[in-house]
Amino acid sequence: MSLISVSDIRVAAERIRHIARVTPVLDVSELAGRPLVLKCEPLQPGGAFKIRGAANMLLRLPDEARRRGVITFSSGNHGQAVTIAASRLGVHAVIVMPTTAPAIKIAGVKRWGGEVILEGKTSADRRARAEAEAAKRGLTMVPPFDHEWIIEGQGTCGLEILDQVPDADVVVIPIGGGGLVAGVSAAIRQSRPEIKLVGVEPAGAAKMTASIAAGHPVTLGRTDTIADGLMPVRPGDLTFEHVRAFVDEVVTVDDASIARAALWLFHEAKQVVEPSGAATVAAALWPKTGALLDDRKLKAVAILSGGNVGIETLAALA
Repeated sequence: MSLISVSDIRVAAERIRHIARVTPVLDVSELAGRPLVLKCEPLQPGGAFKIRGAANMLLRLPDEARRRGVITFSSGNHGQAVTIAASRLGVHAVIVMPTTAPAIKIAGVKRWGGEVILEGKTSADRRARAEAEAAKRGLTMVPPFDHEWIIEGQGTCGLEILDQVPDADVVVIPIGGGGLVAGVSAAIRQSRPEIKLVGVEPAGAAKMTASIAAGHPVTLGRTDTIADGLMPVRPGDLTFEHVRAFVDEVVTVDDASIARAALWLFHEAKQVVEPSGAATVAAALWPKTGALLDDRKLKAVAILSGGNVGIETLAALA
């Protein structure tokens, strides 16, 4: 199982530049009481980093596959990203989403012309339905995280961080299935190995933590967290290998801290961020004793992974 190279990621950055944006960074050190810079992925088309990987994969597909259409399974942000990239390329996209998907994410997929199928509550449920639909309809699967082309695209976020915050000491990356942490860690560790890399996942969906402890990817019996984008029950095989090779530390944050971080971002930093996107800030603002981020002199870059959150959801966090 080969790891993604920096050259692969650089080619991906050029490939997707007409679809994905170079997002800005925001220095909130004075507000945070520690050196802290936010990488603002909610400003991507579709409101999340996922457009990077989705665009890269669709652009790498053969013309025949694009003509037949694509399908994916997603809690929301990846589905929106695939739909947006597909709409730019004239490709039909089918998105299998959980029955519990936030209305704002379902609406986002439909707004861009995606076909929505609601199935089950877990990633395993929607993956099974997507695979069945792909076989029946001749659609090409666009996995949400465990594919080298997806990881290449997500890694472009890491290249931008290197350019935008050259004096970063540590980069903090959320973990769902692991596509973002795999790509960003591959880009940074192979370019600037002295920069520390910290992955963050919810305590109620700590599949990467469990997998690292076991030495191989494991499947959780269930997940329970307000961070709906970080709820896969299992990391990918390829993403797990990247984390094991490149990431210095994986930490967990509880839902109370995630909610507190989302509200802090809204009130103090004036950033609208969904709970999944706020997990990194929770880890940076209130680090666990002895964790890498507990050294508050280190300049941290926290990736805000998405901003698809309804007003009612933010209000409920208060």
